[in-house]
Order: sequence, then structure tokens, then C-alpha cells
Amino acid sequence: MTESEDAQAQAGTAEGQGPVRITEALADALEEKREELFAEFELRDKFPGAVMREAERRVENVQQEIQDEVAIRKDLRDLTAWTTDPADAQDFDDAISVEQREEEYVLWVHIADVSHYVHPDSNMWEEAVERGNTVYLPGYTVHMLPPMLAETVCSLVPNEDRLAHTVEMHLDKENLSFETIDIYKSVINSDERLTYTQCENRLDDEDAPLHEENSLAFELADQLHEQRKEDGSLVLNPRRDRAHTLIEESMLKANKAVTHTLMWDRGVEAMYRVHPQPTPDQWSKALQEIQELDGVSIPGDAWGGDPRKAVNAALEDSPGRSLDKIQRAVLKVMPRAKYMNDPFGGHHALNFDIYGHFTSPIRRLSDLINHWIVHENEVPENLIELCDRASNRQKDAETAERNYKQFMQDHRLDPYAVNNRGVEVVEDPEDADHDL
Repeated sequence: MTESEDAQAQAGTAEGQGPVRITEALADALEEKREELFAEFELRDKFPGAVMREAERRVENVQQEIQDEVAIRKDLRDLTAWTTDPADAQDFDDAISVEQREEEYVLWVHIADVSHYVHPDSNMWEEAVERGNTVYLPGYTVHMLPPMLAETVCSLVPNEDRLAHTVEMHLDKENLSFETIDIYKSVINSDERLTYTQCENRLDDEDAPLHEENSLAFELADQLHEQRKEDGSLVLNPRRDRAHTLIEESMLKANKAVTHTLMWDRGVEAMYRVHPQPTPDQWSKALQEIQELDGVSIPGDAWGGDPRKAVNAALEDSPGRSLDKIQRAVLKVMPRAKYMNDPFGGHHALNFDIYGHFTSPIRRLSDLINHWIVHENEVPENLIELCDRASNRQKDAETAERNYKQFMQDHRLDPYAVNNRGVEVVEDPEDADHDL
């Protein structure tokens, strides 16, 4: 899990609180730090004029364009769908729908059809390749795509028709395996935009709108989560709330469905996510470090088996104060995941033989390229170069995020509070919240 994902896992907990108050001096220091990081990691904060002009032209008459697309796409506007994101999310690139039938679940994951607007011959595509991904600094976002595109026609806002790339999965109730997978272009109309906290409330309130839909989605997601653990998937954050589990498992299943389709049904190259495994000695070192933590114990029957299951078992029963230490012990020995043009080696942490990204094309180059490959059945000639580019830019983004958070903490500023609540600059230092 990346640090940005970890931040999102905590999003929503501070909903309803006011912004974090900081002094003018700290605001200036934060701006200076951002500029340093932009220079060090070649992060492009501003979009070139040609890219902005192209984006402006691309959103002209877009509503009529969407209506024209209804005739050639699957019309899912009557299907109940909704988005669930952090409270501070600026774009909504995935929505879900779910039904329960006699012998199956049907799960639809609808992803913003970014590749309809951004294609390899466009300036926006070239700029996305340069950036590689959206960079989430607490309280400040460096977008991969021009915001006027990412936050409007490519955002699955409620009660508006939007173009989507839908992954329709029919799952056997007994073992949750894929009975059928269908990936197609669609038009959807999201019923509601929920935050994670609102989703939790809907799960508890039987009279609330979308209660039944969210409850069914969580019922399915909870089974998928438990199945992953039993199969040996590493779950470094076992205390995620129901809302995050609901979305995470739905997206994992959709990503898995798409990349299995690309490899097994089509046999094509794509941007697969490959995660090598640590050596036995590295795993042994990590497990020993975990075993020596105060209040933490790896059950006897977990030793000698799959080390991922041993870590999961330790996390389940460990005190909360040990969670970060266990995570660090594992991450120290874990090789970095990377993008490759074939899935050889699989994804060790998830224990998936084939995996790739598809559900976040607004913020990740890998997903955008996979959208293009799925729809056009056309593999970019420079795919290997693009895989390396995406891997390197992700590493740069994560390092920049980590350095910026550390800078905040050095100034007694809580990056998670800033990320979730925003900031307000105050003149009087006594009014500041630097000691959060």
C-alpha cells in the first residue's frame, strides 16, 4: 500500500471539523518546500498552454457528444450506481453497481472513460506520459490530467450522464470465481456521491437511501476479503473500515478481471503490475523482527508456512501500537512492484498470478494505457518504455509525498489532518494548530 493510499484510508475521519490553522510563515515554508520537490523530482505543477487549450476544446459541446454516444454504447443509466471516495476527493473515477441473483452476484465497476477524451495523438496524452501519475501532497494536488477534464467530463458526478468503461462480472456464489467477464463502453448516471463516512452511515441506517445496495456490496466485498486472506494475500492494514473494504475489494476484482481477460482471452501485452517476492532469508528476518515486538506473537502453526499468512495472523491479534512496526518490518524486505509488459512472476503481496491497474485512469498512466489497449486492442509500440516511465514516476511521486509529510511533521503539523480538512492561514501564531 502506498502512502497516498494510507492517507486515503484515514480520510473521512475528520469530516465536519474546520480547516487546520497555520501561520503565514509556515504557509510560505510549505510553498518553498513544494517548489524544491517539484524541481528535485521534475514534477510539472503547471500545464503547457497547448495542453490547456486542447483540454478546453475537448470539453466543448460535451453534453451533446455524450447523448450521441448513447446510440453506440450500452445504456446503463437506469442501473443504480454510486461513487465512494475520500471527503476531499476532487474527481470520481469509479462507481459500482451490484445485484444478487439465485446462484450468482453481479458486480459492475464503472470507470471513467478517459481514453475517449485522451488518446495517443493528443497533447494531453503526451503530457500524461511526462507526469506518469497524479501526485497527492497533503493539501496540494499535482494532476496528471488538466483539472478541467479530470474534474468535469471524466468525473462520475451524480445525476449527470457520463461515459464509462464498465467491467461486468458474474461471480459464482459458492467460490466467487468469474463465471463471465464482460468489458464494454457504457453511459451511466451515478445516483449519489458518498464519502467513506457517509457509506459507513448508510450501512448502519436501514432507512437510508442506498442502504440495501451498500449492504449487499459489503457482503460481497467481505467474502472477497476473507477469501484473499485464506489464499495467502498479504493484508497489511487489517483494521480498515467497511467502506474502504467495499471499494478496495471491488476495484481489486475489476483489475484482476481486466488483466486476466487481456492475458488469457486475448494474449496481448499490456501494463501488468508485477511484484517480486522477498528471498526466504529476507522473509525470515522480517518474521523474526515481528516476533520480537512487544505484545506481538506469530501463532505456532503459522511458522514454516506461507510468510504472508504468518504476517496476517500477527496483525490480526497485535495491539494497535504495533501495527506500524509490523508494516515497516515487512516493507523493509519487500521489493518494489513495477509495471511490465507481461505478467511473469505475478503479484506476490496480493498472491495474484496476473494483475494490473484499470480502475484509476484519471490519476495513473498505467490505467489509461490499459483502457486504450482494452478498447482498441492496440498495444503502443513503446510499451516497455512506458512501463519503465510509469514505474519511475510512481517511485518519484511516493518519495516526494513522503518527504513533504516528513517536512510537515518536523514543523508539528499533522499531514493527515491537512489532507482531510485543508488549511487556513492565520495572522496570530497563537491561533495556529501546529501542535496537532
